[in-house]
Amino acid sequence: MSEPSTDAATPAPPAEWSIPRGLIVLLSLGAAVVTIAGLKAFSGIVGPVFLALMLTIAVQPIQSWARRKGWPAWLGMAAALVAVVAILFGIGGALALSAVQLASLLPDYADKLNELLDHVRGWLSDLGVSSDQIHKALSGIDVGKAAGWIEQVLGGVLGVFSNLFFVLALLLFMAVDGITMDRRLAMVARERPAIAQALDSFVTGTRKYLIVSTVFGAIVAVIDGGALWLMGVPLPILWALLSFITNYIPNVGFVIGVIPPALLALLDGGPVLMLWVIVIYSVINFVIQSIIQPKFVGDAVGLGVTITFLSLVVWAWVLGALGALLAIPLTLLVKALLLDIDPTTRWADVLIGAPMDKKAAPQRESGRSAPADTAGAKE
Repeated sequence: MSEPSTDAATPAPPAEWSIPRGLIVLLSLGAAVVTIAGLKAFSGIVGPVFLALMLTIAVQPIQSWARRKGWPAWLGMAAALVAVVAILFGIGGALALSAVQLASLLPDYADKLNELLDHVRGWLSDLGVSSDQIHKALSGIDVGKAAGWIEQVLGGVLGVFSNLFFVLALLLFMAVDGITMDRRLAMVARERPAIAQALDSFVTGTRKYLIVSTVFGAIVAVIDGGALWLMGVPLPILWALLSFITNYIPNVGFVIGVIPPALLALLDGGPVLMLWVIVIYSVINFVIQSIIQPKFVGDAVGLGVTITFLSLVVWAWVLGALGALLAIPLTLLVKALLLDIDPTTRWADVLIGAPMDKKAAPQRESGRSAPADTAGAKE
């Protein structure tokens, strides 16, 4: 008599990849390149759309608060729109007015720049530099080019508001959709909890990042503006606004914000005043933006310093100045759509700097899945 078959007791062989993993990685990288190229080609549309989305997320609590108070839905929507319009027109109008004042002020510094160049020529001559070399090095420096460079920096900031009417139209439509968004997300949570969790993580992280950056930006703007006013640097309000806006640019924002006032301080008060501006800006912004603020931002968004800097480089190249301002929220959206939405890829959060879940860590170590992973696997 033959022995009973043991096929039923034999474990099934592990599933093999139909496509090599290396090829999957290459295909993913190729798809990423195509996607980034498409975003860059349509940056004039993608940038304002995402700006409108960020502003909608920022003011959504106003609609929720109005609903809890029993206000009509349209009244909460109107209150949120008024808040956004006030912010946009307030910042944009102040920047535009200050830029006009700057353009009318710079030509008055032509004589001071020529005097400064004469001192530089004399100093180089004392060092033994020939007159031809001095002329070649300094011939291209004039107030017109300095003014053009400063206006170019401000123009990049003002370019954020160039599609203002398009952004306002998008805000109106998104605010209307926001009236029923809570019910829609509740339906998604019942059918696809992992997707709802990823979207909620994106919205929560973005809102925390905007709050933290706004609070610290206001603090930096007040301190920088007050310091410039005490030192007698012209247009301190303009440079305070620039400090506030560039605070949303991670890692290198304050460097961009200090260059225009430092150049104007050089023309107005000479090298000593310029050095004081640079030193005071560096001290203030290093303490606030490099020591204090990253702690709160890191806790809010869960991104490492390297990822933050790379996101700035990539999004600034793709979307320009607007991409630099919105680099962190854009990266959070990509993270939510590619990593958080799939329980099997959430391990990558540890590699990009997200804080580890202390409660879920022991379960992973013992081979068990976290509750969120289990819920997502049931999908």
